[in-house]
Amino acid sequence: MMFTKQLAVGFVMFCLLWIVPVQAEIDLSENPVGQKSIDVKELGFRLTPLSQDDLKAAADHWQDLLQSHLQEISELNIQIAQADATQKEVMLEQLKLLKEQQIKLTDRINLILHQLQSKGGDVTDYETYLGAVSAVKFEAKDSTVLLASITGWLESPEGGIRWAINFGLFFVTLFIFSLLVGVFSRITEKAVRRLKSTSSLLQEFFVGMVRNLTKLIGIMIALSMLEVNVAPLIAALGAVGFIVGFALQGTLSNFASGLMILIYRPYDIGNVVNVAGMTGTVNSMTLVSTTLKLPDNQTVVIPNNSIWGSTITNVTGSKTRRVDMIFGIGYNDDIAKAETVLLDILQQHPLVHKDPEPVIKVHELADSSVNFVVRPWANTSDYFAVYWDVTRAVKDRFDAENISIPYPQRDVHVHTVETSA
Repeated sequence: MMFTKQLAVGFVMFCLLWIVPVQAEIDLSENPVGQKSIDVKELGFRLTPLSQDDLKAAADHWQDLLQSHLQEISELNIQIAQADATQKEVMLEQLKLLKEQQIKLTDRINLILHQLQSKGGDVTDYETYLGAVSAVKFEAKDSTVLLASITGWLESPEGGIRWAINFGLFFVTLFIFSLLVGVFSRITEKAVRRLKSTSSLLQEFFVGMVRNLTKLIGIMIALSMLEVNVAPLIAALGAVGFIVGFALQGTLSNFASGLMILIYRPYDIGNVVNVAGMTGTVNSMTLVSTTLKLPDNQTVVIPNNSIWGSTITNVTGSKTRRVDMIFGIGYNDDIAKAETVLLDILQQHPLVHKDPEPVIKVHELADSSVNFVVRPWANTSDYFAVYWDVTRAVKDRFDAENISIPYPQRDVHVHTVETSA
Protein backbone atom coordinates (compact mmCIF):
# COMPACT_ATOMS: atom_id res chain seq x y z
CA MET A 1 0.00 0.00 0.00
CA MET A 2 2.80 2.38 0.94
CA PHE A 3 4.70 1.47 -2.22
CA THR A 4 1.65 2.18 -4.35
CA LYS A 5 1.26 5.62 -2.74
CA GLN A 6 4.90 6.53 -3.38
CA LEU A 7 4.59 5.36 -6.97
CA ALA A 8 1.54 7.56 -7.49
CA VAL A 9 3.31 10.62 -6.05
CA GLY A 10 6.30 10.01 -8.29
CA PHE A 11 4.08 9.71 -11.35
CA VAL A 12 2.35 13.00 -10.54
CA MET A 13 5.69 14.81 -10.08
CA PHE A 14 6.90 13.43 -13.40
CA CYS A 15 3.77 14.70 -15.15
CA LEU A 16 4.16 18.15 -13.57
CA LEU A 17 7.79 18.39 -14.68
CA TRP A 18 6.80 17.35 -18.17
CA ILE A 19 3.86 19.72 -18.38
CA VAL A 20 5.46 22.80 -16.73
CA PRO A 21 8.09 24.21 -19.09
CA VAL A 22 11.57 24.72 -17.67
CA GLN A 23 13.03 28.13 -18.36
CA ALA A 24 15.67 27.64 -21.00
CA GLU A 25 19.07 29.28 -20.66
CA ILE A 26 19.62 32.21 -22.95
CA ASP A 27 20.91 31.16 -26.39
CA LEU A 28 23.72 33.61 -27.13
CA SER A 29 24.48 32.17 -30.54
CA GLU A 30 21.30 33.69 -31.94
CA ASN A 31 20.63 36.42 -29.37
CA PRO A 32 21.96 39.91 -30.29
CA VAL A 33 23.52 40.07 -26.81
CA GLY A 34 26.16 37.59 -27.95
CA GLN A 35 27.01 39.22 -31.27
CA LYS A 36 30.35 41.03 -31.65
CA SER A 37 28.83 43.69 -33.89
CA ILE A 38 26.26 44.88 -31.32
CA ASP A 39 26.42 48.56 -30.40
CA VAL A 40 27.26 49.45 -26.79
CA LYS A 41 24.03 51.40 -26.25
CA GLU A 42 21.92 48.62 -27.72
CA LEU A 43 23.74 46.10 -25.55
CA GLY A 44 22.98 48.18 -22.47
CA PHE A 45 19.27 48.20 -23.26
CA ARG A 46 19.20 44.45 -23.94
CA LEU A 47 21.05 43.62 -20.71
CA THR A 48 18.60 45.46 -18.45
CA PRO A 49 15.84 42.80 -18.33
CA LEU A 50 18.23 39.83 -18.06
CA SER A 51 18.47 37.81 -14.87
CA GLN A 52 21.65 37.15 -12.92
CA ASP A 53 22.08 33.71 -14.53
CA ASP A 54 21.62 35.15 -18.01
CA LEU A 55 24.14 37.88 -17.32
CA LYS A 56 26.64 35.35 -16.01
CA ALA A 57 26.19 33.32 -19.20
CA ALA A 58 26.70 36.49 -21.24
CA ALA A 59 29.85 37.34 -19.27
CA ASP A 60 31.25 33.85 -19.87
CA HIS A 61 30.43 34.11 -23.58
CA TRP A 62 32.11 37.50 -24.01
CA GLN A 63 35.11 36.43 -21.94
CA ASP A 64 35.55 33.45 -24.28
CA LEU A 65 35.39 35.83 -27.23
CA LEU A 66 38.02 38.06 -25.63
CA GLN A 67 40.24 35.10 -24.83
CA SER A 68 40.05 33.86 -28.42
CA HIS A 69 40.79 37.36 -29.67
CA LEU A 70 43.82 37.69 -27.38
CA GLN A 71 45.17 34.38 -28.64
CA GLU A 72 44.94 35.78 -32.15
CA ILE A 73 46.85 38.91 -31.03
CA SER A 74 49.51 36.74 -29.38
CA GLU A 75 49.99 34.70 -32.56
CA LEU A 76 50.31 37.88 -34.59
CA ASN A 77 52.92 39.28 -32.16
CA ILE A 78 54.95 36.11 -32.57
CA GLN A 79 54.80 36.48 -36.36
CA ILE A 80 55.80 40.14 -36.14
CA ALA A 81 58.84 39.26 -34.07
CA GLN A 82 59.99 36.81 -36.80
CA ALA A 83 59.00 38.83 -39.87
CA ASP A 84 61.16 41.07 -42.03
CA ALA A 85 60.59 44.81 -42.43
CA THR A 86 58.17 44.54 -45.35
CA GLN A 87 55.99 41.87 -43.76
CA LYS A 88 56.12 43.60 -40.38
CA GLU A 89 54.56 46.78 -41.74
CA VAL A 90 51.52 44.89 -42.99
CA MET A 91 51.24 42.91 -39.77
CA LEU A 92 51.39 46.08 -37.68
CA GLU A 93 48.33 47.40 -39.50
CA GLN A 94 46.57 44.16 -38.65
CA LEU A 95 47.70 44.54 -35.03
CA LYS A 96 46.14 48.01 -34.87
CA LEU A 97 42.80 46.60 -35.98
CA LEU A 98 43.00 43.76 -33.47
CA LYS A 99 43.84 46.15 -30.63
CA GLU A 100 40.85 48.30 -31.54
CA GLN A 101 38.62 45.22 -31.51
CA GLN A 102 40.08 44.26 -28.12
CA ILE A 103 39.00 47.62 -26.69
CA LYS A 104 35.49 47.07 -28.03
CA LEU A 105 35.30 43.61 -26.48
CA THR A 106 36.59 44.92 -23.14
CA ASP A 107 34.02 47.74 -23.11
CA ARG A 108 31.17 45.33 -23.66
CA ILE A 109 32.40 42.94 -20.98
CA ASN A 110 32.66 45.82 -18.51
CA LEU A 111 29.08 46.79 -19.34
CA ILE A 112 27.89 43.22 -18.69
CA LEU A 113 29.85 43.04 -15.42
CA HIS A 114 28.28 46.29 -14.25
CA GLN A 115 24.80 44.88 -14.85
CA LEU A 116 25.74 41.58 -13.19
CA GLN A 117 27.16 43.31 -10.12
CA SER A 118 24.09 45.56 -9.79
CA LYS A 119 21.92 42.43 -9.63
CA GLY A 120 23.97 40.75 -6.92
CA GLY A 121 26.37 38.71 -9.03
CA ASP A 122 30.02 38.06 -8.19
CA VAL A 123 32.34 39.66 -10.75
CA THR A 124 35.65 39.22 -8.94
CA ASP A 125 37.04 36.50 -11.24
CA TYR A 126 36.03 38.38 -14.38
CA GLU A 127 37.61 41.63 -13.18
CA THR A 128 40.80 39.80 -12.22
CA TYR A 129 41.04 38.31 -15.70
CA LEU A 130 40.37 41.66 -17.38
CA GLY A 131 42.99 43.35 -15.23
CA ALA A 132 45.57 40.70 -16.12
CA VAL A 133 45.02 40.76 -19.90
CA SER A 134 44.72 44.55 -20.05
CA ALA A 135 48.17 45.04 -18.51
CA VAL A 136 49.98 44.68 -21.82
CA LYS A 137 53.79 44.85 -21.60
CA PHE A 138 56.16 45.76 -24.39
CA GLU A 139 59.84 45.03 -24.60
CA ALA A 140 62.02 48.10 -24.79
CA LYS A 141 63.87 46.76 -27.85
CA ASP A 142 60.64 46.28 -29.79
CA SER A 143 60.14 49.99 -30.40
CA THR A 144 58.34 49.42 -33.69
CA VAL A 145 55.60 47.38 -32.09
CA LEU A 146 55.38 49.81 -29.19
CA LEU A 147 55.06 52.81 -31.48
CA ALA A 148 52.51 51.05 -33.65
CA SER A 149 50.41 50.09 -30.62
CA ILE A 150 50.46 53.61 -29.19
CA THR A 151 49.67 55.15 -32.58
CA GLY A 152 46.89 52.67 -33.17
CA TRP A 153 45.35 53.40 -29.78
CA LEU A 154 45.54 57.16 -30.31
CA GLU A 155 43.91 56.92 -33.75
CA SER A 156 41.29 54.42 -32.68
CA PRO A 157 37.69 55.67 -32.32
CA GLU A 158 37.38 53.34 -29.33
CA GLY A 159 40.68 54.46 -27.82
CA GLY A 160 42.45 57.79 -27.99
CA ILE A 161 39.73 59.59 -29.95
CA ARG A 162 37.05 58.48 -27.51
CA TRP A 163 39.06 59.55 -24.47
CA ALA A 164 39.96 62.87 -26.07
CA ILE A 165 36.24 63.49 -26.52
CA ASN A 166 35.57 62.31 -22.95
CA PHE A 167 38.16 64.67 -21.48
CA GLY A 168 36.84 67.50 -23.61
CA LEU A 169 33.32 66.87 -22.33
CA PHE A 170 34.73 66.63 -18.78
CA PHE A 171 36.29 70.09 -18.87
CA VAL A 172 33.34 71.61 -20.75
CA THR A 173 30.99 70.24 -18.08
CA LEU A 174 33.11 71.71 -15.29
CA PHE A 175 33.19 75.07 -17.05
CA ILE A 176 29.43 75.12 -17.61
CA PHE A 177 28.70 74.23 -14.00
CA SER A 178 31.18 76.84 -12.77
CA LEU A 179 28.97 79.38 -14.57
CA LEU A 180 25.79 77.76 -13.27
CA VAL A 181 27.08 78.02 -9.70
CA GLY A 182 27.15 81.81 -9.98
CA VAL A 183 23.79 81.96 -11.77
CA PHE A 184 21.96 79.72 -9.30
CA SER A 185 23.57 81.50 -6.35
CA ARG A 186 22.35 84.90 -7.55
CA ILE A 187 18.86 83.57 -8.27
CA THR A 188 18.67 82.00 -4.81
CA GLU A 189 19.99 85.16 -3.18
CA LYS A 190 17.34 87.32 -4.89
CA ALA A 191 14.61 84.82 -4.00
CA VAL A 192 15.44 84.62 -0.30
CA ARG A 193 15.84 88.39 0.00
CA ARG A 194 12.20 88.76 -1.01
CA LEU A 195 11.26 86.73 2.06
CA LYS A 196 11.32 89.41 4.73
CA SER A 197 10.98 86.87 7.53
CA THR A 198 14.35 85.24 6.77
CA SER A 199 17.50 86.39 8.53
CA SER A 200 20.81 87.15 6.83
CA LEU A 201 22.23 83.98 8.37
CA LEU A 202 19.47 81.86 6.82
CA GLN A 203 19.86 83.64 3.49
CA GLU A 204 23.59 82.88 3.45
CA PHE A 205 22.87 79.28 4.42
CA PHE A 206 20.47 78.78 1.48
CA VAL A 207 22.83 80.45 -0.98
CA GLY A 208 25.77 78.36 0.26
CA MET A 209 23.73 75.16 0.11
CA VAL A 210 22.65 75.82 -3.50
CA ARG A 211 26.22 76.71 -4.45
CA ASN A 212 27.73 73.54 -2.94
CA LEU A 213 24.96 71.30 -4.26
CA THR A 214 25.45 72.66 -7.79
CA LYS A 215 29.19 72.04 -7.52
CA LEU A 216 28.60 68.46 -6.34
CA ILE A 217 26.17 67.72 -9.18
CA GLY A 218 28.61 69.25 -11.67
CA ILE A 219 31.48 67.08 -10.42
CA MET A 220 29.33 63.94 -10.59
CA ILE A 221 28.21 64.68 -14.16
CA ALA A 222 31.78 65.55 -15.19
CA LEU A 223 33.06 62.23 -13.80
CA SER A 224 30.36 60.39 -15.72
CA MET A 225 31.80 61.98 -18.88
CA LEU A 226 35.00 60.06 -18.09
CA GLU A 227 32.90 56.87 -18.00
CA VAL A 228 33.21 56.69 -14.23
CA ASN A 229 30.34 54.84 -12.57
CA VAL A 230 29.24 57.36 -9.95
CA ALA A 231 26.65 55.10 -8.29
CA PRO A 232 29.23 53.16 -6.20
CA LEU A 233 30.96 56.47 -5.45
CA ILE A 234 27.74 57.93 -4.04
CA ALA A 235 27.16 54.77 -1.99
CA ALA A 236 30.73 54.91 -0.69
CA LEU A 237 30.33 58.57 0.25
CA GLY A 238 27.17 57.68 2.16
CA ALA A 239 28.95 54.92 4.07
CA VAL A 240 31.94 57.15 4.83
CA GLY A 241 29.58 59.93 5.93
CA PHE A 242 27.87 57.57 8.36
CA ILE A 243 31.19 56.47 9.87
CA VAL A 244 32.53 60.00 10.11
CA GLY A 245 29.25 61.21 11.57
CA PHE A 246 29.35 58.53 14.24
CA ALA A 247 32.93 59.46 15.10
CA LEU A 248 32.19 63.19 15.18
CA GLN A 249 29.09 63.27 17.33
CA GLY A 250 30.14 66.59 18.86
CA THR A 251 30.33 68.15 15.40
CA LEU A 252 26.88 66.80 14.59
CA SER A 253 25.63 68.40 17.79
CA ASN A 254 27.05 71.72 16.59
CA PHE A 255 25.37 71.09 13.23
CA ALA A 256 21.98 70.54 14.89
CA SER A 257 22.45 73.63 17.07
CA GLY A 258 23.33 75.63 13.97
CA LEU A 259 20.06 74.58 12.35
CA MET A 260 18.13 75.61 15.46
CA ILE A 261 19.80 79.03 15.43
CA LEU A 262 18.96 79.47 11.76
CA ILE A 263 15.33 78.50 12.33
CA TYR A 264 14.63 80.49 15.52
CA ARG A 265 16.92 83.43 14.63
CA PRO A 266 17.99 84.65 18.09
CA TYR A 267 20.55 86.89 16.36
CA ASP A 268 21.66 87.93 12.90
CA ILE A 269 24.84 89.09 11.22
CA GLY A 270 25.86 92.50 12.56
CA ASN A 271 24.09 92.06 15.92
CA VAL A 272 26.00 92.60 19.14
CA VAL A 273 25.41 89.53 21.29
CA ASN A 274 26.50 88.10 24.60
CA VAL A 275 26.93 84.34 24.16
CA ALA A 276 29.04 81.73 25.94
CA GLY A 277 30.53 84.44 28.16
CA MET A 278 31.70 86.54 25.19
CA THR A 279 30.31 89.88 23.94
CA GLY A 280 30.91 90.90 20.35
CA THR A 281 29.47 91.53 16.90
CA VAL A 282 28.32 88.53 14.85
CA ASN A 283 30.65 88.49 11.88
CA SER A 284 29.67 85.20 10.22
CA MET A 285 28.10 81.84 10.92
CA THR A 286 28.22 78.29 9.61
CA LEU A 287 26.24 75.25 10.68
CA VAL A 288 29.12 74.35 13.01
CA SER A 289 30.27 77.63 14.55
CA THR A 290 29.64 81.37 14.92
CA THR A 291 32.37 83.97 14.51
CA LEU A 292 32.32 87.08 16.74
CA LYS A 293 34.41 90.21 16.43
CA LEU A 294 35.13 91.61 19.87
CA PRO A 295 35.28 95.37 20.63
CA ASP A 296 39.10 95.21 20.63
CA ASN A 297 38.99 93.69 17.10
CA GLN A 298 39.77 90.14 18.20
CA THR A 299 38.03 87.36 16.27
CA VAL A 300 36.49 84.55 18.31
CA VAL A 301 35.00 81.34 16.88
CA ILE A 302 32.41 79.73 19.18
CA PRO A 303 30.86 76.26 18.58
CA ASN A 304 27.12 76.53 18.00
CA ASN A 305 26.46 73.88 20.63
CA SER A 306 27.99 76.14 23.28
CA ILE A 307 25.80 79.03 22.12
CA TRP A 308 22.50 77.16 21.88
CA GLY A 309 23.08 75.42 25.21
CA SER A 310 23.47 78.71 27.13
CA THR A 311 21.70 82.05 27.50
CA ILE A 312 21.75 84.23 24.38
CA THR A 313 21.57 87.99 24.89
CA ASN A 314 21.03 90.04 21.75
CA VAL A 315 22.21 93.48 22.76
CA THR A 316 21.24 95.14 19.49
CA GLY A 317 18.19 93.03 18.72
CA SER A 318 15.86 96.05 19.08
CA LYS A 319 16.11 99.45 17.44
CA THR A 320 15.82 101.34 20.74
CA ARG A 321 17.39 100.69 24.11
CA ARG A 322 17.13 102.11 27.62
CA VAL A 323 20.30 103.64 29.06
CA ASP A 324 20.52 102.80 32.77
CA MET A 325 22.62 105.14 34.93
CA ILE A 326 22.92 105.90 38.65
CA PHE A 327 24.05 109.25 40.09
CA GLY A 328 24.46 110.11 43.74
CA ILE A 329 24.24 113.40 45.66
CA GLY A 330 25.11 114.25 49.22
CA TYR A 331 22.63 114.06 52.06
CA ASN A 332 22.90 117.84 52.54
CA ASP A 333 22.07 118.62 48.88
CA ASP A 334 18.65 119.66 47.56
CA ILE A 335 16.95 116.58 46.01
CA ALA A 336 14.45 118.66 43.96
CA LYS A 337 17.23 120.82 42.53
CA ALA A 338 19.30 117.77 41.57
CA GLU A 339 16.28 116.17 39.90
CA THR A 340 15.62 119.37 37.90
CA VAL A 341 19.26 119.49 36.75
CA LEU A 342 19.20 115.84 35.63
CA LEU A 343 15.96 116.33 33.71
CA ASP A 344 17.32 119.46 32.01
CA ILE A 345 20.44 117.56 30.90
CA LEU A 346 18.34 114.81 29.31
CA GLN A 347 15.96 117.21 27.61
CA GLN A 348 18.81 119.13 26.01
CA HIS A 349 20.58 116.04 24.63
CA PRO A 350 19.68 115.56 20.94
CA LEU A 351 19.97 111.75 21.00
CA VAL A 352 17.63 111.17 23.95
CA HIS A 353 14.11 110.18 22.93
CA LYS A 354 11.14 112.27 24.06
CA ASP A 355 8.89 109.22 23.90
CA PRO A 356 9.05 107.24 26.05
CA GLU A 357 9.94 109.91 28.57
CA PRO A 358 13.11 109.46 30.61
CA VAL A 359 12.77 108.21 34.18
CA ILE A 360 14.47 110.10 37.03
CA LYS A 361 13.70 108.82 40.52
CA VAL A 362 15.27 108.71 43.97
CA HIS A 363 16.26 105.08 44.09
CA GLU A 364 18.33 104.45 47.19
CA LEU A 365 19.53 106.00 50.43
CA ALA A 366 23.00 104.61 50.40
CA ASP A 367 25.72 104.82 53.07
CA SER A 368 27.29 107.97 51.68
CA SER A 369 24.84 109.29 49.09
CA VAL A 370 21.27 109.68 47.92
CA ASN A 371 21.16 107.79 44.61
CA PHE A 372 19.05 108.67 41.58
CA VAL A 373 18.25 106.23 38.78
CA VAL A 374 18.38 108.01 35.44
CA ARG A 375 16.90 106.02 32.53
CA PRO A 376 16.63 107.80 29.19
CA TRP A 377 15.77 105.99 25.91
CA ALA A 378 17.89 106.21 22.76
CA ASN A 379 18.59 104.37 19.54
CA THR A 380 20.59 101.22 20.11
CA SER A 381 23.37 102.56 17.92
CA ASP A 382 23.54 105.69 20.12
CA TYR A 383 23.66 103.83 23.44
CA PHE A 384 27.26 104.56 24.42
CA ALA A 385 27.18 108.10 22.99
CA VAL A 386 24.25 108.95 25.28
CA TYR A 387 25.82 107.15 28.24
CA TRP A 388 29.13 108.97 27.97
CA ASP A 389 27.66 112.41 27.13
CA VAL A 390 25.16 112.37 29.99
CA THR A 391 27.75 111.18 32.49
CA ARG A 392 30.08 114.04 31.58
CA ALA A 393 27.26 116.61 31.53
CA VAL A 394 26.07 115.54 35.01
CA LYS A 395 29.56 116.05 36.46
CA ASP A 396 29.89 119.49 34.85
CA ARG A 397 26.40 120.69 35.87
CA PHE A 398 26.64 119.34 39.43
CA ASP A 399 29.89 121.22 39.87
CA ALA A 400 28.32 124.38 38.44
CA GLU A 401 25.21 124.05 40.66
CA ASN A 402 27.27 123.26 43.78
CA ILE A 403 25.73 119.80 44.07
CA SER A 404 28.18 117.42 45.64
CA ILE A 405 28.95 113.97 44.31
CA PRO A 406 29.93 112.07 47.44
CA TYR A 407 32.26 109.13 47.58
CA PRO A 408 32.44 106.45 50.23
CA GLN A 409 33.98 107.79 53.44
CA ARG A 410 34.19 106.95 57.09
CA ASP A 411 34.24 109.29 60.11
CA VAL A 412 36.89 108.38 62.61
CA HIS A 413 36.29 109.68 66.16
CA VAL A 414 39.35 109.82 68.41
CA HIS A 415 38.71 109.64 72.16
CA THR A 416 41.53 110.69 74.45
CA VAL A 417 41.82 108.65 77.58
CA GLU A 418 43.74 110.13 80.47
CA THR A 419 45.96 107.73 82.29
CA SER A 420 47.19 108.17 85.82
CA ALA A 421 50.88 108.88 86.17
